[in-house]
Amino acid sequence: MKRSNGRKEDELRQLFLGPGFVKNALGSCFVKFGDTHVVCTATLDEKVPPFLRNTGSGWITAEYGMLPCSSSERIEREAVKGKQSGRTQEIQRLIGRALRTAVDLRLLGERQIKIDCDVIQADGGTRTASITGGYVALAQAVQQLLRRRRLDCNPIVRQIAAISCGIVDGAALLDLDYAEDSNADVDANFVMDSDLNIVEIQMTAEKNPFSKASLDKLLAFAEKGIKEIATAQQSLNLIGAK
Repeated sequence: MKRSNGRKEDELRQLFLGPGFVKNALGSCFVKFGDTHVVCTATLDEKVPPFLRNTGSGWITAEYGMLPCSSSERIEREAVKGKQSGRTQEIQRLIGRALRTAVDLRLLGERQIKIDCDVIQADGGTRTASITGGYVALAQAVQQLLRRRRLDCNPIVRQIAAISCGIVDGAALLDLDYAEDSNADVDANFVMDSDLNIVEIQMTAEKNPFSKASLDKLLAFAEKGIKEIATAQQSLNLIGAK
């Protein structure tokens, strides 16, 4: 299949990871996958949700939102509407689940790190970009807490990244942009660690069921993409898994 930007079927869009993007955040990252741009920030809260009080365990949570001009048509602010959409809730829960696997929560103590992911420009793959950039923001935050002696030891146990894949017009593709994603027969998001162990897979046939062979091909594409993303994360020289 010929892609509109000339990419190969198993080729990522141009990737950029910019840590330290937001001055007032404990950790931050400006992440770009092609024309999808997301600002991820990490802040510390010295208390945990009620269900974790007096357990000695910490928590990682996430919030996600698309800014009004992130899409071709203006997106209404959900704060104005007074409630979050089901899509927003589902995505931020995914981000939180993914990033919690990166950390030994007991080593955080009874505090939580909040990851905010704000999409400033959307062209497909905003949730996977948020997880990838969110990990960088989280790692930077942990690094700062260790330097300030707020943590006794490094709680990060694995490096996390995510990427989208799909089948469009019968062809398996890595890192779908919006035009591809909106026409996909199969849509998938893969979250993995840097050793390519699977954290979560979201995969749906939009029209017809898909074969195991198709699943295997998309998984192979995802592994290739995650390897490249993990290498880019590691090049930032942030705190990593113990």
